[in-house]
Amino acid sequence: MKHMLAGVLAMAIIVMASNILVQFLLGDWLTWGAITYPFAFLVTDLMNRFYGVRAARRVVLCGFVVGVVCSLIGSQIDGEFGPLVSMRVAIGSGTAFLVAQMMDVAIFDRLRQGRWWTAPLLSSLIGATLDTMLFFSIAFSTQLSFLAPGEDVAWANEIVPLLGHGPQLPLWVSLAVADSSLKFGLSLLALLPFRAVVTKLSPKYV
Repeated sequence: MKHMLAGVLAMAIIVMASNILVQFLLGDWLTWGAITYPFAFLVTDLMNRFYGVRAARRVVLCGFVVGVVCSLIGSQIDGEFGPLVSMRVAIGSGTAFLVAQMMDVAIFDRLRQGRWWTAPLLSSLIGATLDTMLFFSIAFSTQLSFLAPGEDVAWANEIVPLLGHGPQLPLWVSLAVADSSLKFGLSLLALLPFRAVVTKLSPKYV
């Protein structure tokens, strides 16, 4: 159990920080939470590398519980446009986190015998893509408005040029593309701490 404590604490800190920082904009298309959240995949991958699938899944479940608690708290706090966390955002966030992280665990385990970078990079990229697709479609797509009929997501479906310059699409598509692009970049960056930690604690893997 001791070996899981660091992973659980790291995941909890990342999830809590991301839930707080998502309230603050970073440019036109991102929030500060988009910078911290992708490192949840780094925590999952390190746990998977050192302690295996079961330990990684337990850490993911702990992160999911922390995320649900954060969403419940946020739903009780009123902001300028209503609760800080709407029902659709809560459902999207929880679903995306759990599905994407579990996919990351499964892919990493399947590729763990390859080159040191193959498993963490591909699992994180696929997991991040799945996370973005699930969250933004559940939280903002008009096709899923039945999840919370009373919630107004018209602002997210305003038709605008993609990232300010591309074809005309709903605003949430630009948010999703920007979010996904940042996650891809951070997935590459996360290979540096992944290799450093693995090299220090278990050189046989690199």
